[in-house]
Amino acid sequence: MNPSAPGTARVAVVTVNYNSGRHLTSFLESVPSASQAPVALVVVDNASSDGPAARRSVEAHGGTFVQLDDNLGYGGAVNQAVRQLPAEIEWVLVSNPDVVLSVGVVDALVAAADAEPRVGSVGPAVLEQDGTVYPSARRVPSLRTGLGHAVFANVWPGNPWTRAYHDDDSHDHTRTAGWLSGSCLLVRRSLFDDLGGFDERFFMYFEDVDLGHRIGRAGHVNLYLPEVSVVHVGAHSTRSSSDRMRREHHRSAYRFLAGKYDAWYLLPLRAVLAVALTARSRLGGGHR
Repeated sequence: MNPSAPGTARVAVVTVNYNSGRHLTSFLESVPSASQAPVALVVVDNASSDGPAARRSVEAHGGTFVQLDDNLGYGGAVNQAVRQLPAEIEWVLVSNPDVVLSVGVVDALVAAADAEPRVGSVGPAVLEQDGTVYPSARRVPSLRTGLGHAVFANVWPGNPWTRAYHDDDSHDHTRTAGWLSGSCLLVRRSLFDDLGGFDERFFMYFEDVDLGHRIGRAGHVNLYLPEVSVVHVGAHSTRSSSDRMRREHHRSAYRFLAGKYDAWYLLPLRAVLAVALTARSRLGGGHR
């Protein structure tokens, strides 16, 4: 299989480049073996400094390169890519550029989704380079679990709120989930369009949580398919960029929970949540 022109495929593979360098090349090299059928390949560049090199690599692999003048964030860039796809595209595989797709993974995800009309999205197991499984399929956090996790996760890792958030982290069987990680996610294109794509208020992080939540509210399901997998080969950020990413993660967590629980009488809890998340980001609380 070779990447094809968008008009001849029913599946598109979309990723976002932001100074992704060699990781983008590894991703592009993994696309041909991910499906026996033609796929459209689109890479959106978020105004990165390595845009010209990325364009050459993408076009050498038969893909379409879209250069943005501004950094729109992950979800915003994906939305730009999907808007350009023809109507014939039924499924969109959204993936980080530092992921390596396994042989046949696109075909397996599409087959699982085609088998059940209620499936709005389906995701594989996401493996770290050492073989450990990243928790990429979880329940949608509530205000109670989000607040408890934010307040106690650093000082009491086994607290009941963190346990509740991690309650269904099983990776040994196909199951539904509240949301699936946007690091590698197949989405029904018609539903993605109906929902308006990713919410672009989330510059980074929680755009996938929000999308999964809206897919569920629309009457569809997010399906986790751990019998197939991809490998996440990134985690190459510097300490300073990791600090910035952690702060953005906690800002996005607050934005999601505050939007989901926006009743006036919950204002005191939202205020406590904001303080707790700010403190956790400064103390080095992780992303999980």
